[in-house]
Amino acid sequence: MPTGTPLLKIDGLCKSYPGVKAVDDVSLALARGEIHALLGENGAGKSTLVKMVYGLVAPDAGTMQLDGTTFQPRRPAQARARGVGMVFQHFSLFDALSVRDNIALALPAAEARGDLSARIVDVSRAYGLEVKPGRIVGDLSVGERQRIEIVRCLLQNPRLIIMDEPTSVLTPQEADDLFVTLRKLAAEGRAVLYISHKLEEIRSLCQRVTVLRAGRVVGACDPGQETARGLAEMMIGSTFSRPQRPARIDGPVRLRVDKLSLPAAGQFGVALLDISFDVRCGEILGIAGVAGNGQTELMAALIGEVSAEHAKAVNVDGTDAGWLGPQQRRRMGMAFVPEERLGHGAVPGLSLVENVLLADRAVSPAGLIDWPATRARANAIVAAFDVRTAGVDHAARSLSGGNLQKFVVGRALLAKPGVLIVSQPTWGVDAGAATAIQTALLEMAKAGAAVLVISQDLDELFQISTRIAVMAGGRLRPARPVEDITVEGIGLEMGGHSTAEMLRDEGAADA
Repeated sequence: MPTGTPLLKIDGLCKSYPGVKAVDDVSLALARGEIHALLGENGAGKSTLVKMVYGLVAPDAGTMQLDGTTFQPRRPAQARARGVGMVFQHFSLFDALSVRDNIALALPAAEARGDLSARIVDVSRAYGLEVKPGRIVGDLSVGERQRIEIVRCLLQNPRLIIMDEPTSVLTPQEADDLFVTLRKLAAEGRAVLYISHKLEEIRSLCQRVTVLRAGRVVGACDPGQETARGLAEMMIGSTFSRPQRPARIDGPVRLRVDKLSLPAAGQFGVALLDISFDVRCGEILGIAGVAGNGQTELMAALIGEVSAEHAKAVNVDGTDAGWLGPQQRRRMGMAFVPEERLGHGAVPGLSLVENVLLADRAVSPAGLIDWPATRARANAIVAAFDVRTAGVDHAARSLSGGNLQKFVVGRALLAKPGVLIVSQPTWGVDAGAATAIQTALLEMAKAGAAVLVISQDLDELFQISTRIAVMAGGRLRPARPVEDITVEGIGLEMGGHSTAEMLRDEGAADA
């Protein structure tokens, strides 16, 4: 267990924005060799707190000490110079550049010179990260891209590493590999400040957890001594229960995809190859896969942003829709939740009311915008999904990522569609909000909707899906009932191993 003087000491940090106190008198200490989790609901202040540590945001009050001396970074370069590194949830990499060039861009000029490729190889081998400097980033999997971010951070020899939702886009096997790396870093005396909404991984990985609620510290504990349910209840301040997966039913098909094939859009796009499946009334079909295997292209084809090669490729309630656009498909009773909530699911600079209008097009019989009805709908979404906002007239960009996700999902669900297509429904949201969203999806299915969920979170898919199919390399494997598969098996398929390959590997191992 970590001992000695704290590497990082935070005392009474505060940060306010118009209408909200994001961080309110937060204090905590982080020891050398410790993996310390920050846990809290969306909008609890976690991101604001780590941004102050990394120099992205200046605190209004309070102090920090790093290794016993005053620490007041005003920009990330100052934080990195003191030995603080951060691996963000959203990667900042250029697809068209090599691994080496991407890493060089983030380093000071003096450190980017010389044999950088050799140093990248040395660091990647030392920590089991398997990074090849000459590879083009656009050709890499999401897991490989995350290794680049970590290697780039480690090349600056940080004493404190901040990690924001690092396993949100990884297969179970890749997540296990990451945990090995983090434990090795901690064993060297480095400290890790770890943000995640995945309670079981916090229990197994972290030595301590600090729980935030509404910007304040409400608890701290050894997560290994708590249950996942106990951590969730500490975080949300109330009792917590998981939604139950629906029973299998044999209702009529509401969404049918038949031999959908599309060429890759651009150099780094993924071609869709002969994809066929159906979703029945009252069921939730889950599609699992590592990001970058065609899920984005499939979503675009299903919601009408890209036309299929033939109209029959997408059929909704018996009507061919492969050549119809998004608004036409909405009028057929479809609703969509895209993966990218800010910019695709919502326009950042528009208010929540205006973002409701973009999807619902509420108009009066005279053809004029019905603003009272639109405002009422926005307020209904905020109330039903506990969206933390200063008001529906505030811009979408003013919401935290998790709260914006609740708003975008709520907007689709309150439309009561017959077919709902949602990508990453609980990405970046806390356990309480995830449960609310998952419960709402289950209620939609029970009411007779056909629900398609594209997600990289296998726990989520096993929790709510009746069947699961794996997408890899632009192909979709046949969907199977959840009770007939395992998380480990699906995880291997997500990594590119077919069932036949796994059986062959097992036979070779036995021989």
